[in-house]
Amino acid sequence: MKGCFITLEGPEGAGKSTQTTRLKRFLEKRRLPCIATREPGGTPIGDRIRELLLDPGAGEMSLQAEVLLYAASRAQLVEEVIRPALEKGWTVLCDRYVDSSMVYQAYGAGASPKDVRQVNQVAIQGLLPDRTYLLDLPLEESIRRLEGRGISRDRIELKGQAYHQKVRDGFHHLATLHPERFCIIDGTLSADEVFSRIVMDLQKTLGEKIPLREDGSG
Repeated sequence: MKGCFITLEGPEGAGKSTQTTRLKRFLEKRRLPCIATREPGGTPIGDRIRELLLDPGAGEMSLQAEVLLYAASRAQLVEEVIRPALEKGWTVLCDRYVDSSMVYQAYGAGASPKDVRQVNQVAIQGLLPDRTYLLDLPLEESIRRLEGRGISRDRIELKGQAYHQKVRDGFHHLATLHPERFCIIDGTLSADEVFSRIVMDLQKTLGEKIPLREDGSG
């Protein structure tokens, strides 16, 4: 792959979508070809799967079905969006990826980690991120932010506090297992400070690919 694959992970309310949007704008101003996407979804097929996965009315969904549906959405995203962009030399920014399946379905909900890994190996065909930014957030702050949105919670957000604490602990476990890929950032910081820390690290990841000026010059 000629491009660079960047993912943003973290608990609910950590600010992943905000930072993904800001990073895309940052790279575009420096005339670096990039694309931003999200999981589940990111393709017409994936978006239809997303509606089902996050529907609060789908409470009867089995854990096995949940694992397979997330993997199906991911397989379509890799095939249709991520891999083609990387092959063109673009930077791909993805709001959640396979690490989310490990922490939400395995560590959080209790699915077999081995099964989740095997299903997703089929989905991603070995394609892992070059760098993963984990926006870490304590459970209490995550709940406060969700309540402050003033909108209805989706099926995953409605799960109990014990589940979401396991999710946060799961992210830390993965970061410990893969320190060469993960960069943990304090999600309680201001959006500007979080962005600044991501950019500083991203400049090391992309190296000379990032021009100093917005017009693309050095």
